[in-house]
Amino acid sequence: MAPGRRRSRRKRAEFVGQPAELGTLLADLRTAKGLSLREVEEATDRAVSNAYLSQLENGRIKKPSPNMLHSLAKVYSVPYEALMEKAGYLLPSEDGSGRRKRLAAFAIDDLTAEEEEELLKYLAFLRSRSSR
Repeated sequence: MAPGRRRSRRKRAEFVGQPAELGTLLADLRTAKGLSLREVEEATDRAVSNAYLSQLENGRIKKPSPNMLHSLAKVYSVPYEALMEKAGYLLPSEDGSGRRKRLAAFAIDDLTAEEEEELLKYLAFLRSRSSR
């Protein structure tokens, strides 16, 4: 593991069925993308500082501004509405099949919540190996 990166023992976010804590979800998405806090700051053109993002991920900030969520949605390639929902700005939405919308950008329609979570973990593992 790279210096300065700590492995989190927080419970992993669940994407379908039960709402996830926003901070845990953001940390999982960042890890899956293989980005550091500073890289996210750069990718948002400094709209989201690495210190602010760290506080979000650790649950110290519970309700970020919609502008911050919009910037993060673009960087993480997830629907803005999904992050707004997790932050409590929008009511949970459902698509025509009655299933919640997925957050993972690579989601396949018939993945279970457990399969999607495992894919994110595996992607994070693969990216951590390639950065060595």
